[in-house]
Amino acid sequence: MFTPILAASLAALAGSAAAKGTPTHNRVAARQDNFTPLASQHFTYTNLPYHADPNDGERGTQFGYNICNSTTEGPTSNCQTLIINSLDDFCLWGPPTPNSEVGTTEGESVAWCTKAGHGTRIIPAGAITGAQFMKTPDYIQITGLINQANIDMDPNDGGGEMDPHGADQRGNPLGGLVFSTVYGTGGGYEQVIEWHNFMGSNVFCLKACDPKGAHAADFCQHVFDRIGCQYNAPASYVDGEFTSCLGDSQDFPGVYTGADGKVTTYVQPAESLGAISTMPYTARIPASSSCTTYSSAALYSGQPAATVAATSSVPATSAAAATSPAVSGAAAQAAKSVSSASKASASASSSASATGNAAGAPAKFGMGGVWSIAIGVVGAAVGAVVAL
Repeated sequence: MFTPILAASLAALAGSAAAKGTPTHNRVAARQDNFTPLASQHFTYTNLPYHADPNDGERGTQFGYNICNSTTEGPTSNCQTLIINSLDDFCLWGPPTPNSEVGTTEGESVAWCTKAGHGTRIIPAGAITGAQFMKTPDYIQITGLINQANIDMDPNDGGGEMDPHGADQRGNPLGGLVFSTVYGTGGGYEQVIEWHNFMGSNVFCLKACDPKGAHAADFCQHVFDRIGCQYNAPASYVDGEFTSCLGDSQDFPGVYTGADGKVTTYVQPAESLGAISTMPYTARIPASSSCTTYSSAALYSGQPAATVAATSSVPATSAAAATSPAVSGAAAQAAKSVSSASKASASASSSASATGNAAGAPAKFGMGGVWSIAIGVVGAAVGAVVAL
């Protein structure tokens, strides 16, 4: 049974999706001759324009900028070039002003990163309370838990999705770009064309699909903005755990195999039909392997002090333990390898639940509205003893 709180939360998230807006026919028609969708544009990291989106329209002009360096770095940076490289070097999209909701600021979101050097805002110390970096044949992904008030989000916001599309094809944020060294040549940065980032309910997930992959747009779908991380980026969301893994690719978001063996594509209902209170399937967590566990202190250092104390907690329940793709710098020296690691069953299923669009639906609440996540695993589980 779903609580009134859940219904209200998902209804609010429907507003987040609606906030993306649909440009008027006349405004779109006026741009048809010279407008190129953001996801169809290609940029070089060392030769970025000040604005990747030079357009004006229903949502105005680009809020921030894409040329980011030491002169733009700091708590007031409006950099809109996001980086995802490794467990200790990644960014997330967050609001430019405190206590903001994703639904009203997604077009103006700015990059918040785990370390200095990208010309962005820096995520405060201790804000990230759990994270998993996964490298698969088709994408890289960072998922985890965060005290979202420390990146200027309303602490009670169920959140929403950022991606390079939007109803007007200008992206959310407008002109927001994503780069990674994982796909670059010789350690250089390569633009990630297809990606999605869900933020909300103190949960985050950011997936960057291989720009050379045949199914980048399928793995980084942007149409399931109301069902969140649980269904778009199924993974082990564990508080207090920081791991970097190799893994299999997930099923395409929205695609699932029923008990009868039939493959079905989920159709997200129209927002006019109200809150999503049930889902016809549970997303499968893909198998992972070669995981390395780190301490938070080894990964994140030199960050500014947090301004907001943590207000939520998650049971430290791991779905499966699963060597590590790149983790940069001293963090690699401080790694504590997970012993007896073996490949988790490909039939492992996610039963993570949390309020809101970012965390996924349906949701369960603890006392005082504090969200909780429970990860269930079906099939072979991996036993591991981690000595930190």
